[in-house]
Amino acid sequence: MKYSNKKKVVKGMPSAVVLSILIHAGLFLLAGMLVVFTVVKKEEKKFEPPKAVDRPKMKLRKPKVKVKKAAKPKPTTRIVTKVKRAEMPDIQLPEMSGMSDGLGGGLGGFDMMPDLDDVSIFGGARSIGNDFEGRFYSFVHNRAGGKAIMDRDQFLLLIRKFCTSGWKESLLSRYYRAPDKLYTTSFMVPPVPAPMAPDVFGQPEMESYWFFAKYKGQLVYHEDIRFRFWGVGDAYIVVYVDGKNVLVNGVIPRLDVLDFWQSTDADNDKFWLTDKRMRVGDWIELKAGEPVDMQVLFGEWQGGTVSGILLVEVDGVDYPQTRQGGPLLPAFKTEEFNRNQIEQIRKYLPVGEASLTNGPVFRDFAGSGLAVENTQEPEPEVVPEKTVEKNQIRIWSLTNGKTIKGEFITLIGGKVTLKNARGKQIPVPEGRFSEEDLNYIDLLMPPKLALDFSKTSEQRKFPEINNGGSNNNLIIPKEACFDFKARISQTSPRLYPHELTAELFVVAQEIDGDKQILLDYQKEPFHMADGRRSVFQIKSKTVSLTDYVVREFHRGEKYKGHLIVVTDSLGEVIAYKSSSKNFFDNLDNLREIPVGKYFDDDCIRCQPTRQKRFY
Repeated sequence: MKYSNKKKVVKGMPSAVVLSILIHAGLFLLAGMLVVFTVVKKEEKKFEPPKAVDRPKMKLRKPKVKVKKAAKPKPTTRIVTKVKRAEMPDIQLPEMSGMSDGLGGGLGGFDMMPDLDDVSIFGGARSIGNDFEGRFYSFVHNRAGGKAIMDRDQFLLLIRKFCTSGWKESLLSRYYRAPDKLYTTSFMVPPVPAPMAPDVFGQPEMESYWFFAKYKGQLVYHEDIRFRFWGVGDAYIVVYVDGKNVLVNGVIPRLDVLDFWQSTDADNDKFWLTDKRMRVGDWIELKAGEPVDMQVLFGEWQGGTVSGILLVEVDGVDYPQTRQGGPLLPAFKTEEFNRNQIEQIRKYLPVGEASLTNGPVFRDFAGSGLAVENTQEPEPEVVPEKTVEKNQIRIWSLTNGKTIKGEFITLIGGKVTLKNARGKQIPVPEGRFSEEDLNYIDLLMPPKLALDFSKTSEQRKFPEINNGGSNNNLIIPKEACFDFKARISQTSPRLYPHELTAELFVVAQEIDGDKQILLDYQKEPFHMADGRRSVFQIKSKTVSLTDYVVREFHRGEKYKGHLIVVTDSLGEVIAYKSSSKNFFDNLDNLREIPVGKYFDDDCIRCQPTRQKRFY
C-alpha cells in the first residue's frame, strides 16, 4: 500500500517556517509604512520682532585726509621784476599728434609723480612700476669684494663679450655687484664726476673706473609706433632691445671693442650732445600694448666723468632744429618728468640740446602724469588753540573779583604796569592777577636768549685713479662733509613755562652761478625750564658739498650761511641770528623752499644755473 503525503511543501521548507517568514515580513512592512507616511504636524511658529532698544547716537566726524592734487602750482603774491635772462631759452616742441600731452595741463604735471626721496639723475630708491631697475657693477673687485684679477684690456674685452653674447648675466657673476638698486624712468645723465656713480648706488668708497651701471626693464607704448634712439655715453653706452643691440656709442683709445655695432645713418656722429657726438640707433617698431625687454648699460673705463643720455626720434615727426642744425629731440622716458627731476637734469645739461617736456611717454596707457592713490592714514582733527593778540587793551581779572581795563606795559620788581585808554599808567602787584592773566603776562615777557652757530667739516678722500689709461691729468673731485649746530641759551633769570620752537636753516652757494641751495632745515619745539641755566641745541643732518671740474668748467657748491629763528607759542619771532639779513627778511619765502632746492636773492624757488656748452 503506497503512502500518500497530502501536506504541501514550499521549496522543500516546512510550512511552519514559511508561516513565520510571512508574519515577520508583514510586521516589517507595516513598520516601514508608519515611518514613511506618518506626518507629525507641528504648530507653525510665528516670528515676533524684538523690542526696540534705545541706542545712544554718536556724532561721527569725517576724517580729514590730505590728498596731493594734480593742480597748478600755487601762485605767489610776490612779483619779482629782476630777471636774469638765460643765454638761450629751452626750445619747446609743438604739440604732436599721437604724442603725450606734454606736462599735462601746464606745470601741474609736476605734482602727479610720486615725490620720491633722494632722487638723482641715476634714479631713485623706489619703483613706480613702469621704470628700469639699475645695478652697479665694479670689475676692480670680485664678487666677495676683494681685488679682482683684471686689467684695462681685460675689462674692455669683457664688455664686448657680454654685449655680443646675448647679455648673459653669468659673465658678470664673478665680479662685484652693489646690493643697492636704483629705479629710473629715463636715461638723462649728462657728464658728471665719475665717483658720483658708485656713490649714488651706496658705494662711496668704490673706485670710479672699470665699472658700469646696468638697467633692465620693458619697452612698451599704448599704440603702434616706429622710433629710434639717439645717444651718447662717456666712456660708453649700449642699448639692447628685444634680443638685439640697437645703439652703441663710446670712444675707447687703442682698443676698438665697440665695433660690433655700426650705424649707417647719414646723421650719425654729426651733431653734439653735451661733450660727445651722437650716434643714431636702429629703427624699432612696437605694437600697441605689447612690451619687449630692454637693457641699457653705461660706465667709465679710466675715471674722470661719466654720462649716459638717450633721446627719441619718432618716425614721421618734424622736430625743431638746434643751433647746430640737427633735430631738437625729446628725452626717452617712461613717465613724465616731475619738477625735481627736471631741475636735477638741467643742472648738468646745457641749454637747447634736448627737450624734457615733450615727446612720447613709453607706457601702455595714454595720458599725462601718474595718478597716485592716497594711502596715508587719516590725520586727526586739530582743534585750533585760542589765539592771543599781544599788546592790546584788554580786561584784566583780579583775585578780589574786580577788573581793570588797560594795556600791558612792563613787569618790574613784582609789579605789573598797565596803561588805560587815557594814557594813565596803573601799577598792580603781580600776585593780584588771575592765573589766566599771569599766563598771558608770561607770553608777553619771553626770555632773553643768546644764539650761537657752529660748523665742523671733514674732507672726503676719493680713491686714487689707477686705471692704466692714457689721461694722467684727470681731476679728482673734492667733497667736504659738514655738520652744523645751533646753541640756544637763556640769559634772563625769569622762568618761562611756555613752549618755544627753534628753526635752523643752512644755505650753500653755487660755485659757478648766483643761485643758493637750502642744504638743511631743522625745526624742533623745546622749553627753557631752568631759567638762566637753560640750554638747548639743534643739529643739522650731515650734508656734503662737492667741488669738481667737468672738462674746463668749475662746478659745485660752497657753504654760504645760516639762519637761526626762535618763535613763541603764538608764532612770533622772539630771537634770531643770521649770517645774512636777507634770509630773515624773506623768512616766509625761505620756509617754503624744499631741502636741496635752489632759490634766488628773494628766497623764491628757481632753477639751478645751467651747465655751459662744451663745444
